[in-house]
Amino acid sequence: MLKRTLIALIVLALVAGPLAFAAPAKAQDDLPTSPLECPGEEMAADATMAADATAMAEEAMTYDGGQPVDAPDKAGQDIRVLDLPKLIGIAYFSATTKGMNEAAEELGNVEVVTDAPTEANVDDQITFIENYVTQGIDGIMFASNDPVAISPALRRALEGGVHVIGFDANSEPDAREWFVNQATFNGMAKALVDSMVEEVGADGSVAIITSSLTAPNQNRWISEMLAYSEKCYPDLNYLETVPSEEDQQLAFQRAQELVNKYGDELDGIFAMSSVAAPGGADALTQMGVCEDTVVIGISTPNQMRPFVKNGCAPKVVLWNPVDLGYATVYVMRAVVDGTLLPGATSVEAGRLGTLPVINGSEILLGSPTIFTTDNIDDFDF
Repeated sequence: MLKRTLIALIVLALVAGPLAFAAPAKAQDDLPTSPLECPGEEMAADATMAADATAMAEEAMTYDGGQPVDAPDKAGQDIRVLDLPKLIGIAYFSATTKGMNEAAEELGNVEVVTDAPTEANVDDQITFIENYVTQGIDGIMFASNDPVAISPALRRALEGGVHVIGFDANSEPDAREWFVNQATFNGMAKALVDSMVEEVGADGSVAIITSSLTAPNQNRWISEMLAYSEKCYPDLNYLETVPSEEDQQLAFQRAQELVNKYGDELDGIFAMSSVAAPGGADALTQMGVCEDTVVIGISTPNQMRPFVKNGCAPKVVLWNPVDLGYATVYVMRAVVDGTLLPGATSVEAGRLGTLPVINGSEILLGSPTIFTTDNIDDFDF
């Protein structure tokens, strides 16, 4: 009897081990963070915001992007440019492509060719870049799956006289001319964490389902989220971060695993990509645990509408990806025309008006939007 009891205790210890010693979520890159002010501090932070604005303006003058070598002068002429998202076949990048085509039609002298892998793979993206440079293309608009791995291919494109603009997910700065930033990383982090705390409380326990562990924008958001939480919600407990590789079914599986692993301890899941959020929310819905655990994620209104309305994902944080694609084409046109030069502090972007330059060679689309039951039916993308 004693022997059976000891065996049972050993088995229980082995099963419980991963819970007891689960590694907490950690910052996903080693870049410095800049958490925004906590809720309720906005008025007291006026002076700080003014100082930040001044610093941002000064920083905007320090251009750190690359430049094409002997690019043909095609100011005002027809150009053919490649739209290279992380992958094709998902709603988010279909929306950015829609915006690019809207801008191209509006401008009348831009042809957008959309071509990309069907899976989020940087090696395949590099092959696309090399093929289109060899065939002849005036510009490349990319969203990288890996900021470091994609950079040599982009530098070779610049050396070949091809204009290079990033959107959604950046490369190393000198590997492209400009990057259209959908929202500041610390602004997204604040919106995500504040939304989560409103649902689970400031001392809740949360996990993160990210895209790939090398995806630059997801990693930056996570680092800023952790820094903001440490500043504003020090009792918010991060359990762990798991990847879903831009695969909605894998995100569904990851959410199931997290619920089964942590049970009642898990109050919320941050879902860091447009497919991770519906995958995670669908898993919670089918498991019938939405009263105990919620998803706060980044995705499109059309993908998340049923989960916002059933309460499994009460808040969705995003920008307008149609506008992101639209702005990227306007930036490409301005670069080719020579109206957006290193040192510029803003660029004109059609119906979006004037967009500011930040961080040396980034153009800011705007503030994030939070979709809830109150407004989600106002959007269709």
